[in-house]
Amino acid sequence: MLCRPSVRRDERLRPCVRARSQERGSVTLWFLLTFTALLIIGAFAIDLPRVFTVSGELQNGADAAALAGAGALSQGSTSGPNWAGAASSATAAVALNTSDGVKLTSGSVTAGYWDVAASSPTLLAPGNVTLPAPAGQLLEPAVQVTISRNATSNGGLVHLLLGSLLGMPTTADSATAVAVIAPPSAVPAGALFPMVMDQCVYNQYWDSTKNAPKVDAAGQPYEFEVGNGQEYGASCEAGQWTSFLVVANDTPTVVNLIDNGNPTSLSIGDSIYIEPGVKAAVYKSIPTATTVLMPVSTQIENKTFVPIIAFAAFHIDSADQGGKYIQGHFVAGYTMPTQGTGVSTKNYGGYVAPRLGF
Repeated sequence: MLCRPSVRRDERLRPCVRARSQERGSVTLWFLLTFTALLIIGAFAIDLPRVFTVSGELQNGADAAALAGAGALSQGSTSGPNWAGAASSATAAVALNTSDGVKLTSGSVTAGYWDVAASSPTLLAPGNVTLPAPAGQLLEPAVQVTISRNATSNGGLVHLLLGSLLGMPTTADSATAVAVIAPPSAVPAGALFPMVMDQCVYNQYWDSTKNAPKVDAAGQPYEFEVGNGQEYGASCEAGQWTSFLVVANDTPTVVNLIDNGNPTSLSIGDSIYIEPGVKAAVYKSIPTATTVLMPVSTQIENKTFVPIIAFAAFHIDSADQGGKYIQGHFVAGYTMPTQGTGVSTKNYGGYVAPRLGF
């Protein structure tokens, strides 16, 4: 501001002093406001990415632990999901991850049923679930893991570099993941053994309240002969050969299907062909002491095309070429080596690999 000379000296100096004082006050106020704004921007620029990084690491740890736990649900059990083994596997997997350079040591792990058909499901304790699930629900075995950074766990609260200047030196964080296993409604090429199981045998020897095979007096799943027309109950044939989408029952074709599985992807509702029988030579090519995935239909007596209603796990114990049959039993949990898709409303022991449900 320009100061013009006046007649009296005091009158000339007073306006200049007042103007310069106001300018200094304005600069100070401007500096304080700008500095505060810069601190806030700096806090966001430095601390916010840090918080996002920690959150991502916690989420990755929760995802990995939940998937590890779900992978154990179908292992080591003949009576349904292995709840204890799943919880133990998930807990052990937590410690394999880090957050903000700190090794994770603890997490909240729960195993139960997850309704994959619900829009906002919650994990249900196994003791609170009655199977088969009511219409409209798809209750599948699951593991839920929550990992937190707080004052008492996993390295404590997350420290903020500039947040302390704004009165927030630390913050808590957490992440939750749910992983499920489910029977598929569609399978890729190569997933199926070329034998169709009749649903009638499952109606007799499968416990749908546990999604597990019924057991004999010795506590073992019942054994079946399939492929030779052996009946169980009233006119219930356990299983028969299929050539899937084509009509063919020559030995080379069937042996190729045994070795390589279904040549194309198949879904529930697709119709496959029931063989009238196969040559004894086919039974030399059957693998034993292994579990396979088979299609299930409502009937296999008529040698024609029948629709697939489910996919089931079956353990092949032996094969008899002279008697032309396969002997084996149902299993409660088998994770197919190829990844199926969708979720079947019928569970006969065959599952896709664990996948995240939340």
